[in-house]
Amino acid sequence: MSRRKKGLDISGWLVLDKPVGVTSTHAVSKARWLYQAKKAGHAGTLDPLASGILPIAFGEATKTVPFVMDGQKTYRFEVLWGVETDSDDAEGSPVATSEHRPSREAILDVLPAFRGSVTQIPPKFSALKVDGQRAYDLARDGEEFDLEPRIVEVERMELVDMPSPDRAVFETDCGKGTYVRAIARDMGRALGTRGHIVALRRTAVGGFSEENAISLDELERFGQGAAREETLAKCLLPVETALDDIPALAVSGAEAARLLNGQPVLLRGRDAPTHRGPVSVTTDGALIALGEIDRGELHPRRIFHLDRP
Repeated sequence: MSRRKKGLDISGWLVLDKPVGVTSTHAVSKARWLYQAKKAGHAGTLDPLASGILPIAFGEATKTVPFVMDGQKTYRFEVLWGVETDSDDAEGSPVATSEHRPSREAILDVLPAFRGSVTQIPPKFSALKVDGQRAYDLARDGEEFDLEPRIVEVERMELVDMPSPDRAVFETDCGKGTYVRAIARDMGRALGTRGHIVALRRTAVGGFSEENAISLDELERFGQGAAREETLAKCLLPVETALDDIPALAVSGAEAARLLNGQPVLLRGRDAPTHRGPVSVTTDGALIALGEIDRGELHPRRIFHLDRP
């Protein structure tokens, strides 16, 4: 790693286990400072009250962020029945209450309505824009506005625990744009009561999970001492980790040279891929580009400047 004025040219993915009470922006800033990284970003904001998997991209890995953002996410969340808040979580103010508490059978009966293609209205305390302004800013100012319903994909929705009549714990696998807070709100209404989230943890984002996650406290400990650079580097996953779900294509040195110059490559021969769409392109085992196959031609879309093995 060579030092430059604005930081180190370091590339890779850090799977951070974000603690409750810390914003995603602060967590990324802290990690970037520890690595002295020139460039950093993250794949999917977590609310301050939420904990769990926050994938952080350094350097060339930032070019793969959209693939992680589009990936499936897994959450475990706890709902408190009887109160709906304006933010749909414990940070907000109550807007409606109910004395009714749903039974296990009633909850199991409504779960199918929250699987598959689900229509939901995002929480007003969200980062969506309304006439150029963030919805949460308008909500904090007491402005009246409406957010358009959207269809989200929920592959799995399971009841995993009922600690008390007032509380229920769920797990879900869902797609991009899903608001778990909205699920809690809508489920409460469907059950003839009200509800809001009191605990939320993201356990997986795409191919990143708790198995390869590191806490912020642990990362800070690793950032101390003489061997800090080496120790921190061991926490990083390769850039291509984010591309495990898209096809890989190996090209020759000559073809790689064309792609690196922004030129398309004609795919010939009986082994040439016939599908259309994105591919990760390698040469001699090294990732060099994200490409798009169209009508037998490979077009470079993103070029990677990584050290060859």
